[in-house]
Amino acid sequence: MGGMDDVALRTLGDRLTYLRNLEQRKEDVIILINAQGKLTPELEAEIRSATQLQRVEDLYKPYRKKRQTRAQKAREAGLEPLAKDPENVADLRSFTEGTGEVVAVAVDAGEKTPYEPYYDFSEPARKIPDHRILAIDRGEREGKLRARVGVDTEAAVARLGSRWPRRQGPFASVLDAAIADGYKRLMAPSLERELRAKLTVRAQTDAIKVFGKNLESLLSARPVRGARVIAFDPGFRTGCKVAVLDETGKLLDHGVVYPTKPRHDVAGTKRELARLVKKHRINTIVIGNGTASRETEEVVSEFIAEQAPELRYTIVNEAGASVYSASELASAEYPELDVTTRGAMSLGRRLQDPLAELVKIPPQSIGVGQYQHDLDQAELSRALGNVVEDVVNRAGVDVNTASASLLGYVSGITQPVAKNIVAYRKENGVFTDRNQLKKVPKLGPKAFEQCAGFLRISGGKNSLDATSVHPESYVVATQVLERAGVTAADLASGGIPDIGKRVGNVATLAGELGCGFMTLIDIVDELKKPGRDPRDDAPEVVFSRAALSIDDLQPGMELTSTVYNVVDYSAFVDVVVRQDGLVHTSKLVVLSQAAGRLEATVRPFAAVGAKSARYDGATEGIWARTEVRYAYDGMDGPVRGGQGQAGLQSRP
Repeated sequence: MGGMDDVALRTLGDRLTYLRNLEQRKEDVIILINAQGKLTPELEAEIRSATQLQRVEDLYKPYRKKRQTRAQKAREAGLEPLAKDPENVADLRSFTEGTGEVVAVAVDAGEKTPYEPYYDFSEPARKIPDHRILAIDRGEREGKLRARVGVDTEAAVARLGSRWPRRQGPFASVLDAAIADGYKRLMAPSLERELRAKLTVRAQTDAIKVFGKNLESLLSARPVRGARVIAFDPGFRTGCKVAVLDETGKLLDHGVVYPTKPRHDVAGTKRELARLVKKHRINTIVIGNGTASRETEEVVSEFIAEQAPELRYTIVNEAGASVYSASELASAEYPELDVTTRGAMSLGRRLQDPLAELVKIPPQSIGVGQYQHDLDQAELSRALGNVVEDVVNRAGVDVNTASASLLGYVSGITQPVAKNIVAYRKENGVFTDRNQLKKVPKLGPKAFEQCAGFLRISGGKNSLDATSVHPESYVVATQVLERAGVTAADLASGGIPDIGKRVGNVATLAGELGCGFMTLIDIVDELKKPGRDPRDDAPEVVFSRAALSIDDLQPGMELTSTVYNVVDYSAFVDVVVRQDGLVHTSKLVVLSQAAGRLEATVRPFAAVGAKSARYDGATEGIWARTEVRYAYDGMDGPVRGGQGQAGLQSRP
């Protein structure tokens, strides 16, 4: 659609939904007011010209049916001109939002809590960043803070009174008192609730966007193809669970080793590693980043240095692995395995194909956002589901190898249909033609139209089935290949890199073939590198380890490291020294931005080594160089939190 991407289309969809709701509400309000016999042409015109739902509600408020109140009695007594009207509310709302301050105080100033920065706090409502709003909201819910909106009451009353400038006579003082009472007792509390709700909605909306960006980056991580893996799920008392996987993720072996305390069987662990590496031709070791991760890493690094220098290893984020391993899905996939082995398998597969494995976990459990438990769960689920769907569609799915979990995120395919695809595949063998999908139960013509371009068939009857070209464009694609002097069979050898030169001017060709210009561009690009996985453009997984402890670090040292979570005020960085660094956004310096990737140098941060990290503005410290796959707006503010483990949420 005009070359717009998925994000732009979803934004348009959200805006369209809002405008439709706005128009429907206008019609409802007009009908309700007209039923009271109070609808005037001027009022109807004002309602129809409103561009925001809040404005429609303000116009309707004086006519909303309520129980018999003093205000209603006053109207019946002929005091309608003095009643509160929409313009009064709109004016005072603007004043409150422009001049009000968010104020927070401690319920018990002597109690030590994570909310101490907000024990005596105030900040203009128009400037307060989202993470502080969410922190104050949480502190209030937990009974640690009391919060309100501070407004200059005298100025607000004077502003409201200025709307009746000619107040003279014996009853002027009575009217002044009524205006002041009406504001303090009725308008101010209502406007405060409105503003706080508005700030919370804004903060939650932005937090969901940050979560979505983080999730997209994680799901778009580069697969490590050809990795034969030993995966460690570290632990202390119960030992480290080990799963051995071949290149396709198939389980070859599993067991338990005890490299950490209390057993601390380092020698036995190294013997078992040597056996597994030799027996299964292992080339990669994966270690989860949870409890006992660094202790396990130390033993693994010693083993590699002593016995297997050709091996590589890395740390993976294990957030959500326990959720998957205990799920009904995991039980159905591997009923013969216990939850700990399933968890270790999941860690290994996250390295081999992050997207295929992480789609098995509820997005909220992956741990790459901020305050997700405080957010609107329905909206969070919808937004994160959209992110997963976008990434899956962008990468494409091999219909002959994909799990039902992965297929269920393809546009047009529901979970029941995804299960039917897998069942059909088991019963009838692999798909050799996209048209066979039409035989899958409940996969109708409309669903086929939506999903076909995202499903790949490698080695099938038609080479175009292995590309993102939709079947409805096969005729055009075939004509393009003919213009280029090749056939669809030539795509199997890696595509036609120079097809653009072969076909000449794309705009002219689009006119000759009678197809859309943007559609033809997509087809030509796909024929250059058919079935190309965009995740291959992502940064490679970091395997090397330059430092193992805080003592190994020196000022000015450069490290290649991983940003594993970004919130609106900081980035959490694994600097591979047993503790994690928290980097304030003011120290993220953009070096380049190309191909949708933001490359940044992080410098300096002196918070490394602190479990409750705080940026202290040091001029000397550790430098970390990394790549962040998205841009985001940073907000200045106090930095607290960083729980020392990837995936755990930063506290206020």
